[in-house]
Amino acid sequence: IISKMYEGHDEKKDGAYNIFYMGVNAGAFLGIMLCGWVGEKIGWSYGFGLAGIFMFLGMLQFYFAQKLFGNVGDKPEKKGLESHDIKDTNSDGIKLNHFIPIDYILISIFTISAIIFIINDPLSKIGNIQTFNFDIAGLEDSLFFALVAAITFILLLIVRIPRYVRIERDRMIAFSIFCLFTIFFWAAFEQAAGSLPLYTRDFTNRFLEGGAAITFKIVDLIVTVVPLAIITYVLMSLFRKTFNRIGLSNTILGFSFLIVWAIVLYKLYIEFQSTNTEVPVTWFAILNSLFIIMFAPLFTKWWDSRYNPPASVKYFLGLALLGFGFAFLAFGARNVPAGAESASLSMAWLVLAYLFHTLGELCLSPMGLSYLSKLIPARMVAFMFGVYYLAIAIGNKLAHYVGGDIEKITQEHSLSTFFLIFTFIPIGLGIISLLLHPLLKKLMHGVR
Repeated sequence: IISKMYEGHDEKKDGAYNIFYMGVNAGAFLGIMLCGWVGEKIGWSYGFGLAGIFMFLGMLQFYFAQKLFGNVGDKPEKKGLESHDIKDTNSDGIKLNHFIPIDYILISIFTISAIIFIINDPLSKIGNIQTFNFDIAGLEDSLFFALVAAITFILLLIVRIPRYVRIERDRMIAFSIFCLFTIFFWAAFEQAAGSLPLYTRDFTNRFLEGGAAITFKIVDLIVTVVPLAIITYVLMSLFRKTFNRIGLSNTILGFSFLIVWAIVLYKLYIEFQSTNTEVPVTWFAILNSLFIIMFAPLFTKWWDSRYNPPASVKYFLGLALLGFGFAFLAFGARNVPAGAESASLSMAWLVLAYLFHTLGELCLSPMGLSYLSKLIPARMVAFMFGVYYLAIAIGNKLAHYVGGDIEKITQEHSLSTFFLIFTFIPIGLGIISLLLHPLLKKLMHGVR
């Protein structure tokens, strides 16, 4: 949808995807803050229930706002093309890459393996229902099917890309290289869902008293109310301009924000009643979304200016900043001995880590979507979206397996050593991205 809205304005797509990313994280900021607080203070059933309610309201709001997009996002018409009229070239005379038997075989293997993994993994881990129960070369059944699905999808990519015309082929190869960097970025970044909460819970001093508690409450008030007020102001401005066209959608959105404000005010009232303060583990998770809201406009201005750096530099910045974020955690934990199960480290190290991780994310993640729309021909966007999100999925899975070794590494070495791993690998990969600049520039054929 975003790509279509900026059709013919490729130079503005980097900034457009940053704006989109900021909007997504505005919702994430409110969701993590409110659902996390309700979950920790009242009960996780209520926290998840609140998330479900707002997901439903969001779906209704988007559904009733569709007319605002016009024809953007509509299913393309086939214009009467019959099955026996399959063409060898498109309207621009470019040779089309039709599916051949090997493609269908790989797609079938991928689909079956992916469906088995999607069904079997939660059943075995959550419900302890063993639909499949085997072990191959040390790989449990779910991981085996996940690997088969990933490998067949990559093979499909390898088989199809060489059959495209040169410029399309080169640009798809360039995007595939970006996807490789994306895997390692998310494998490190998603420690935010695994090892970082453990660092926050067990090794960070979150208990505040006296002046420190009052200071945090004021900071929490500002961090909560100011972004929410800005988001509300922006939405009210849009509300006035679009109410005549999508009145029902705006009414649902307005009702949702009344609920949000009610919960926020209740949260602040409860927090200011207590004399001692324990900062919730989930509070730190909102920092990522908060920093995105704060810095996305600056990155948008940067990408829209004449100082907009090439893709290889953006990926270098994203990976290097991510590594520096982990360097703060490693430095903060330098005096924690091997085998320690708790400590009382400053919250400042976590705040700095989330700040640098977010700056790295803004350099890399929205750019992946932007380069997807600029490098990939329209008829292949859906397929390459699959490649891009497969890279993210592999990164998330790697994050789970690598982060799962935090106890083993901290017992044998130290907590600082664990985070140094995530310091050096991203920075090293960022340097490789810089070294690949001449090759990537050649493969992209003029796309910046």
